Amino acid sequence: MRDLLALPKGHLHLHLEGGMRPSTLVDLAEAAGIGVPVVSGFGSFTAFAGMYVAACEVLRTPDDLARLVDEAVEDASLSGSVWFEPSFYPPHHRERLGPDDEVLEIVLEALAAASERHGVACGLMLASDRTQPVSEAIVLAELAVRYADRGVVSFGLANDEVLGAPEAFAPAYDIIRDAGLLSTPHAGELCGPESVRGALDALGADRLQHGVRAVEDPALVARLAEEQVCCDVCPSSNVLLSVSPDLAGHQLVAMLEAGVPCSLNADDPLLFGPGLLEEYEVCRSEMGLSDDQLATIARASVGHSGAPDSLKATAAKDIDSWLTAT
Repeated sequence: MRDLLALPKGHLHLHLEGGMRPSTLVDLAEAAGIGVPVVSGFGSFTAFAGMYVAACEVLRTPDDLARLVDEAVEDASLSGSVWFEPSFYPPHHRERLGPDDEVLEIVLEALAAASERHGVACGLMLASDRTQPVSEAIVLAELAVRYADRGVVSFGLANDEVLGAPEAFAPAYDIIRDAGLLSTPHAGELCGPESVRGALDALGADRLQHGVRAVEDPALVARLAEEQVCCDVCPSSNVLLSVSPDLAGHQLVAMLEAGVPCSLNADDPLLFGPGLLEEYEVCRSEMGLSDDQLATIARASVGHSGAPDSLKATAAKDIDSWLTAT
């Protein structure tokens, strides 16, 4: 059996604060003199979102944020990642750490240092929030463009799809696409095919964070395959939030069989449990994915990322070598 740690892979769907180590959550909560937030046992997306914000509250200083980034990059390395593209929403930290541009600079500087320290190439997905006004998303899109030469490679649209259809955010996505950043909104998680179509038509999505509910519309699945739009899938998260019934019945298998590019990701391991490597292991053991399928996923996770072309070419060769090794 091939070693999944040795399979070169990208990590394209991880919310930075949701990647916090549980031990770090305890440390930072104690240092801040607050109770340790409860980050498990949620039964709905609303409960999950509240716990996520509570976890953000323990990040009180620039050093706290830099620690979070460094440990997330180290964890990516320990999962066999060659590219790491976490998502970050600066407004979560305005009250404690300052204006969005200052907070973003802290993260980007820490990301560059951690990349060098742990040997994982990194880029940042700057996120917007669909439950906030479109005007904020436009400001964040402009911020993303200003920092495109400092490590921002993609632009996300997170939070509850039920509360914000993608079409309204087209003006923000026009800004980032004109600047050459990747369009990477959430779609097809809490809402169905209409959310995916909106992300494709209005936002020009290059990748979809989740996208799994596209399977409810075969024509839409065919479109994703034809246009080679990558879905950044998070199986454990999908099961815990009732997007998928269980791992054995997860939509990923049907999407792969239809030719849709898919990456595997952890989403928020602080809240859901498994990290990136564990998601690969689960897909092998619980979904029965073959090494050929897992290599296909790994290729998509690097090939559809914001990584430089040279890294993509090297990773593709190394994935082929992993697959042909006996």
